[in-house]
Order: sequence, then structure tokens, then C-alpha cells
Amino acid sequence: MAVQGLGHVGWCLCGLLRDAGAQLLVTDIAADTVQRAVDQFGAVAVAPDAIYAAEADIFAPCAIGGILNADTIPQLQVQVVAGGANNQLATAADAAALHERGILYAPDFVANGGGIINVATEILRISDRQGFVDERLAALQSTLTAIFQQAEADNTSPDAVAIATVLAKMADKAA
Repeated sequence: MAVQGLGHVGWCLCGLLRDAGAQLLVTDIAADTVQRAVDQFGAVAVAPDAIYAAEADIFAPCAIGGILNADTIPQLQVQVVAGGANNQLATAADAAALHERGILYAPDFVANGGGIINVATEILRISDRQGFVDERLAALQSTLTAIFQQAEADNTSPDAVAIATVLAKMADKAA
């Protein structure tokens, strides 16, 4: 696993991945945070610009948006991109570029849905917080699986399917 960004989400992800037995490659602009990840998780430190070319099964962008672009996508040596950063694609064409390279992309606005679900429990003051979250995360997982299956059937990027799914749901609600 290559994790870019060791803020709250990236750090928690590293802990979960380490507990699952994953080998971690990590980067962040804060060298002291990277060193803590090396010490705590047994991670291998990678320079910020070198993370794109790091060989890994999965690349998890958990820092800033726009990092999947015409410069970085050709460098990727991963099978999957799934991370916690928002707006990971610099342009809509970048989703197609990932698809053309055979890299499975979990659209950020679907993969990151758990964060907004958690926030909703606070805003709505949900009493059965765990049940609420578990139910919606299961639905989110089903949605992502359906997006992947449709993208494979249509030989298109999961991002295109996710956007079409959102637009269709919005149109249904507006009608």
C-alpha cells in the first residue's frame, strides 16, 4: 500500500492497514510525521514526488486534490487507486486515463462517503449512531460494487459510471 498524506485519515488508514498485515509505503510533506509512521507502523518512507512511481498494489491519496493528472498517472505502478483525498482527479479526462492504463479507480466522492455519513450522525443527533453508520456504509459498499460492475460491463471508468449514477438519482428526485 502506498499512502500519500498522513493527516487524520491517512494516519488512521495506515493503522488499519498495518493491523491487516499490509506493507506500507508512506509520504507526507512533514518529515517528522513520516518518521513517526516509519517507527509506529514499520512503514517505508518515500519522497513526496516519488510516491507516484512507487510499486504497490494500491495507491491511497489522502492529502490534496488534483494529484491524479497527466503528469502523475503515467508514473503509477499500482492496480488500484482508492484514497481519502477529495477531488483526486485534476480533470474528468484523468478518470479515462486511469481506465486506459487498467488501473481501477474508486471515485473519491463514493469512497469518501463514510466521512459525511459520520458527520450526519452528529448533525442529525442520531441516537443509534453505530447502527446508522453501519447501515449506510453497507449501502455505500453495495453502491461502489455496482459501480465497479457496471464500469466493467461498459468498459468505461468507474468515475463515469458514478457520475451517471448521481445524475440519474438527482433527476429521479427532481421529478
